[in-house]
Amino acid sequence: MIRVLLADDQRLFREALALLLSVQAEIDVVGEAADGAQAVELAARTSPDVVLMDLRMPVMDGVTATRRLRADHPAVQVIALTTFDDDADVFPAIQAGAIGYLLKDASSQRLMEAIRAAVRGESVLEPGVAAKLVSRVAQLPPPVPAPLVVPLSGRELDVVRLLAGGRSNREIASALFLAEGTVKNHVTSALAKLGARDRTQAALRARELGLL
Repeated sequence: MIRVLLADDQRLFREALALLLSVQAEIDVVGEAADGAQAVELAARTSPDVVLMDLRMPVMDGVTATRRLRADHPAVQVIALTTFDDDADVFPAIQAGAIGYLLKDASSQRLMEAIRAAVRGESVLEPGVAAKLVSRVAQLPPPVPAPLVVPLSGRELDVVRLLAGGRSNREIASALFLAEGTVKNHVTSALAKLGARDRTQAALRARELGLL
C-alpha cells in the first residue's frame, strides 16, 4: 500500500481528492491537513510515503512545509499541487525538495502515475511546468559547475534531455524505442553520474553543465 497524506486548505477539493484516491486498491489515505503546519504534524504521526501538497495555504505555506518535511522526514516524497502552471511558487517548491509538480486539473490517471513515480523516487512534472522550470534556470547567473567524473553516454544524454521535458519512463521508452526497464537503468546511471537525488535535480544539473 502507498500511504498518502493530503494537504489543501480547500475542504471540498481535499475531500474530493480523498474520495478519488480511496477507490484505488493500492492507496491508503492516512490523513488530511488544512494547512502546512498540520501537514508537518500529521506526517510525523502517520509516516506517509507521499504528501500531495497545495502551495497556497494559511498558517504555513506549501513551500515552507515541503522544506520542513524534506528536512525532518527525507523518506517522505512531496508532490506539489497548484491551480496555474505559471505559479510563482513552482521554482521555490522544487528547490524546497518537491519531487513532482502537478496542476489541480490533472487527470486521475496522471495523478496516480505521479504518486507511483514518487514512491520510486522519480519526478513527474507537467510539460508546461517543466518548460518554465528550465526557462527559469536559464535566467539564473551562469554557475561554474565541476565537470562530471564519469561522462554521460550518448543514450543516457538522450534520456536526460527527455526527462528534463517532464517525460515519464514509459514516454521516454516510446520515444527512444527502448524497453521501459532499460530506460529505468539509464535514468539510475545518469542520476548517479550527475550526483542528483531525483530527476528534477538531474535536469537542473544537466542544464548547469550545458547538456540541455
